[in-house]
Amino acid sequence: MAASRRGRLPAGAPAAAKILRIAVPSKGRLRDPAIALLEDAGLGPETPGDRALAFPCRNAPVEALLVRADDIPEYVQDGVVDCGITGLDIVRERGANVTELQRLGFGACTLEAAVPEESAFVSPEDLTGARIATSFPRLAQDLLPVPIALVDVHGSVELAPRLGLADAIVDLVSSGSTLRTNGLRSIGVLLESEAVLIGPPEPHAAAVQLAGVFRSVVDARGMRYLMLNAPEDAIDAICALVPGSRAPSVLPLSEPGMVAVHSLVPAADIWRLLPELEGAGASSILIVPVERMLG
Repeated sequence: MAASRRGRLPAGAPAAAKILRIAVPSKGRLRDPAIALLEDAGLGPETPGDRALAFPCRNAPVEALLVRADDIPEYVQDGVVDCGITGLDIVRERGANVTELQRLGFGACTLEAAVPEESAFVSPEDLTGARIATSFPRLAQDLLPVPIALVDVHGSVELAPRLGLADAIVDLVSSGSTLRTNGLRSIGVLLESEAVLIGPPEPHAAAVQLAGVFRSVVDARGMRYLMLNAPEDAIDAICALVPGSRAPSVLPLSEPGMVAVHSLVPAADIWRLLPELEGAGASSILIVPVERMLG
């Protein structure tokens, strides 16, 4: 009797939730931040081993597949996975039919045109007919404003001008140190890139929901929760200093004439804000990280 029921749900049992499959870069600069995002979003990803191809999440019906970042747009387009995390530069270069669901706030870089220090070129408009070495031929062709001759190079693009293979390059730049080390200078930014969550043209509802959860994490990472005490007569000056998106909360304290002020403030403003708040009369200032922001 038991054998005849194998593989079948008991009568009245709910169907298992559909597993959402998300592609995550298997290596490179986007891998660790992508897995950290799953953790910060509360999904509870299992720590993948060195040779892992996939890993589950403990707290949600989500499975992550470790895939080459360059292949993720095609995996999403072809329905192999429901969504994926990769660089915007890769999405645009591959030209896959996908939807950008959410920018993720890490992996920031720029695609730039660069030339040797001694070159006479000063802007992308000067590159008419120039030989351009790049591993982004689609983007170079689309984003440079003049006709060019492409030299398709994979790896060590910065060496191409020194070897006489090209007059200029189009490549990703993070800090610019690699360009300087190789005697190159930028003559223009063509694309600003970062990690993005992508889905198919008609994304699954669970992927859209996940994008919203990621958005709450990304928004929170740029904010801090500020708490302080102050005299009531200093409230107007303190509220004028606080650059949060909403009016601060002002709460009475047991000490007569004193109030507590709570507010969300941009993390980048903290260094400037603290001495100004102290000068306005604030005391017992406490700043804490924010895990998520909704609404």
